[in-house]
Amino acid sequence: MAKKQKNKEHSVERLPRKDYDQQLKDLHVELVKLQQWVVAEGLKVCVVFEGRDGAGKGGTIKAITERVSPRVFRVVALPAPTEREQSQMYAQRYIQHMPSAGEVVIFDRSWYNRAGVERVMGFCSEDKAKKFLTVVPLFEKMLVESGIILVKYWLEVSAEEQQRRLEERITDGRKIWKLSPMDLKSFSRWDEYTRARDDMFAASDSSWAPWYMANSEDKRRVRLNIIKHLLEQVPYKDITQDQKIKLPKRGKIGSYKAANYPFRMVPERS
Repeated sequence: MAKKQKNKEHSVERLPRKDYDQQLKDLHVELVKLQQWVVAEGLKVCVVFEGRDGAGKGGTIKAITERVSPRVFRVVALPAPTEREQSQMYAQRYIQHMPSAGEVVIFDRSWYNRAGVERVMGFCSEDKAKKFLTVVPLFEKMLVESGIILVKYWLEVSAEEQQRRLEERITDGRKIWKLSPMDLKSFSRWDEYTRARDDMFAASDSSWAPWYMANSEDKRRVRLNIIKHLLEQVPYKDITQDQKIKLPKRGKIGSYKAANYPFRMVPERS
């Protein structure tokens, strides 16, 4: 009975799909306007996504990027560092991915790996983690002073909802790839991750690069909320209306007879 009550406390009212789809469609239009403005003005935007395993970072990033140009909105999801990268200055592998003029770069996990998974799982020493927390505000101030608009999001989810999502990854063949060995090792360390998160916020929530936390119990709501918030962080103007687009007159069709080539056709089975 106690278990049922606990689950009830963490239940949330899901946003209906129809409402979500309509709101997302409207927001996608705004993201396109933002994209055109970023290109026209040569803005440099860097968006960092961090959060609990299973909190919905990937789905949120996909919702942001699915209707914009991948040449403007670049997603950076780095694998584990190579032996060579481990010998470099820690921030070096991230600096090379920073946005140039006219780009929005989205980090699906970032340099904050050192404050989170590396620290909790023992991939770096406690001394290195503390040194990182000391210097990261200065690193981010350097980014901002270079003209980069830096926006940092942390997606938070309850332990119960996280467990439900991770279990779903095990049973759903479409999602099994999302469940990494690290997810399994990290699962039993909820409190350690909470402590690491709190230390990270205390050290790096600065006036020039503040953290924004988003409740992701409902994946649909958190996607909409973050997109709305992101649009507010990068002031833009709608210049799409200034771009009068008209199809040119089509040339004559039929003056060239297509070759009778034996194309290999994809079978129509549906």
